[in-house]
Amino acid sequence: MRRVLGGSLMAIGVLALVICMNLFVSAQEVKKAESPAKVESNFAMAKEFRLERGMSPQAQACIECHKITSPGIFTDWAMSRHASANITCLDCHKAEEFDPDVSKQHYKQYELSDNKWGTAQYRVPVTGVVTPKDCSRCHPDETKQYSRSKHANTIQIIWTIDPWLNQGLNNDIERTSGCYKCHGTVLKMNAQGELEPNTWPNVGVGRVNLDGSLGSCTSCHTRHRFAVMDARKPEACGQCHLGPDHPQIEIYTESKHGDIYAAFGDQYNWNVAPGLWTPGVDYRGPTCASCHMSGAGPVIGTHDVTERLSWETQAPLTVHPQDFQAFPANTNWEVERKKMQAICNQCHSDTWTKNHYAHLDAAVANYNDVYYKPAKQMLDDLYAKNLLAPKPFFDEKLEWEFYELWHHEGRRARMGVAMMAPDYAWWHGFYECKKRFVEFMEGANQLLETNKPAYKYPNFPGAGGDTTKPQEVFGKKS
Repeated sequence: MRRVLGGSLMAIGVLALVICMNLFVSAQEVKKAESPAKVESNFAMAKEFRLERGMSPQAQACIECHKITSPGIFTDWAMSRHASANITCLDCHKAEEFDPDVSKQHYKQYELSDNKWGTAQYRVPVTGVVTPKDCSRCHPDETKQYSRSKHANTIQIIWTIDPWLNQGLNNDIERTSGCYKCHGTVLKMNAQGELEPNTWPNVGVGRVNLDGSLGSCTSCHTRHRFAVMDARKPEACGQCHLGPDHPQIEIYTESKHGDIYAAFGDQYNWNVAPGLWTPGVDYRGPTCASCHMSGAGPVIGTHDVTERLSWETQAPLTVHPQDFQAFPANTNWEVERKKMQAICNQCHSDTWTKNHYAHLDAAVANYNDVYYKPAKQMLDDLYAKNLLAPKPFFDEKLEWEFYELWHHEGRRARMGVAMMAPDYAWWHGFYECKKRFVEFMEGANQLLETNKPAYKYPNFPGAGGDTTKPQEVFGKKS
């Protein structure tokens, strides 16, 4: 028995020795076979994008060509949900030969000699301007909601109430580089079929497109990634909603909501599908989008930022949205208030929410009755007595004072209360309203006492802008 056991152990030992020797020899052979070039293969390979899904040769050509000519655009698209869903450049940019926004310049890309994808066989009409009408092929509800919002119709709003445009008090470059970057331009083509430089590039929320649609989805969903997280973060809104006249991003940053976002925003789940982004689960404190657009609880999401508003806090006299003459909303403010309150109640008690709105209503009445209405009455009296000249609006000091009373301090006070930022409600808001108001009234009373017309500024720089309302919005003059 012992001899059998001993023999078995010896056999096992010999077998193990043979295996070890074979492994050693194999390892030595591999080591000898390796060269410096072989070792370099351990470094990370460049990430490749391979077209393994069905698409037309023209669509493939777009992708392959842009991979070379504009790799930033290609990379953004390749990382997008559009790419994951096999949505290509052509799905968004394809046009018809007769479309008013077709790019004639792009046809030259099919005459390339150094790029096999830039040849005539791949020629297809495209537009460089992707519009809400284009996006509506896949996003019809969002496009319809956006079309009725203040964002999409902001050109109508500013041309209705803004003295800078209606009286030509700023020139074309000041408008193009400032006002129109946020509000949008009226796109136009020149005789060579190229977009005019004073109207393009532009992604303003109220851009008037050549296909008749209004707005630009890339105002918030930056191209070509179109990430939902981009539009959900407050910085997206802060591109336009900032500064002395509508500092919503600064107000938000000061508020408790903004404080929570600053502390915990990197932990938010930004990429949840629309309709599923849940307060308390995916994010702790709200952003602009979660209050004004995203769905929560019983409230359905919307791309109409006019919804859920019960006051127009940016108007000279605070009114309900349906009473805003520059753009009357097709809403009922009481219904919309209940929607916003339901959003608030996802994180707050009903008492908290109702009392907040009581503060807002009181602040609105305070601004309207104590500051705006008396100042407006005095301004009208000065015009009636010819102590001020109504045009041009900014040629007299009191007109600047009145304008900034509502357009700057008055907005900050109301918006500060609405978004729970006490420093903006008081020191940047009502405090400044008081200072502006007493200076305006003092100057007005001096004019009344002396009965002499106000001093007119002899020089007004940077005027001369076209005062013609865009016919694409207002129609042709009869």
